[in-house]
Amino acid sequence: MAWRIHEAVVRGEIDNRVRDRVTGRIWFAGRAEPVELDLAGNCWRDLAGRRLEFVNPEPQPGELKGLATRQTGTVGDVTASRKVKVPEIPLSQIGEYYKARKPWPWHWGNSLYLEWFSDRNGRIVIESATFQLTISPDIAWDMTPDEEEKQRAANADGMSGFMQQLGEAVIAERQAKGEPIDDTPPEWNEGQPQTEEEAEKMQADSDRLADRIQARLDREGPEADYAKILEEELERRARERGEKPLTPEQEAERAEWVEEMNRAAEEALKHPDPELEAELDHKHPVAERAFELSVRMMNDVDARGWVPDDAPREHPVAELVGAAMSAGAKFAGALGGEEWPPPVDFCAGKIVRLKRAREYLDDALRAAGACAEEKLTDPAWLAAARGELESLARECDALIEDLRARLKRGFD
Repeated sequence: MAWRIHEAVVRGEIDNRVRDRVTGRIWFAGRAEPVELDLAGNCWRDLAGRRLEFVNPEPQPGELKGLATRQTGTVGDVTASRKVKVPEIPLSQIGEYYKARKPWPWHWGNSLYLEWFSDRNGRIVIESATFQLTISPDIAWDMTPDEEEKQRAANADGMSGFMQQLGEAVIAERQAKGEPIDDTPPEWNEGQPQTEEEAEKMQADSDRLADRIQARLDREGPEADYAKILEEELERRARERGEKPLTPEQEAERAEWVEEMNRAAEEALKHPDPELEAELDHKHPVAERAFELSVRMMNDVDARGWVPDDAPREHPVAELVGAAMSAGAKFAGALGGEEWPPPVDFCAGKIVRLKRAREYLDDALRAAGACAEEKLTDPAWLAAARGELESLARECDALIEDLRARLKRGFD
């Protein structure tokens, strides 16, 4: 769930003239003081080394309760060059055109996409094709294509690295207080690594919870209260499991834990651990290959126009690229951030993620077959893409078998 607050924006400024740091201020309707940004990372190449100012011609008051005035954290995707279809009629009329099966008038426009991961508020997105944009002509530094690719890879990883660092900080703080540390999931057998079956069960449970939350968000629309929905769905899951409601003492402990996490988050951002950062920067070669392939396929398809503007979501070329990108994301989650092979404790969870990556590779290969049958791409390009996807599938199978062997051996 992301904060999407573009309608309430009055004006703002983003500055990436200092490498690896994005600062800025954003003013909102109904809020006197601007929100200040101080984020780690860089914008995309079109804004890297530059300063951007933007103005919303029609700001509307929005629900900003809980949005911290000072936003620290990490940059997501920040660009002013995304191409989107901009309607040339009021949005209220688009439905009429759709019902009459008439194409509505539009033109291509640049969209501002400003995303960051806040240590106080989670993911925040400001996206609009109607803002008036002014990019400073002065360039403090240039981003190379290779640097931009690495930045987008870091953005795809999202908050995973930060959350690992946060967990380390929480454990360190508890140890300093002399508190016992027990972070072993209850589904695990004491003294044994988690099994693949247990990891699958945990993943299915997590997916079910996420699906329920998303379904309610879709039903309740823009006014949905995410925090309330999350709490209610967690309580619902607890009832289904037959768990007893928390006692007042347990409620107090949970509240204290939340405060402890917030304190640890601030401390982790102020004093990052260089050794942990170096470890998180480690990229597995299979994950890197999958990411590079997905980016190359996406760029090639865009450049050659193989997916028409009015194509449905089920278009085989779109499915091919989408599945390849999803596989890349799963590989990054399974293999990123540590040396290989992993400790036996983490083998089961990584097997589950790799199996998801394998499923997306199968989807991509099926889509490639459809592309070949319908002659939707260049045959030589498609043959090369299929070859790389099949190679990744074989390597994925080998990694899974390696992890299963390690899991079978256990701690011995």
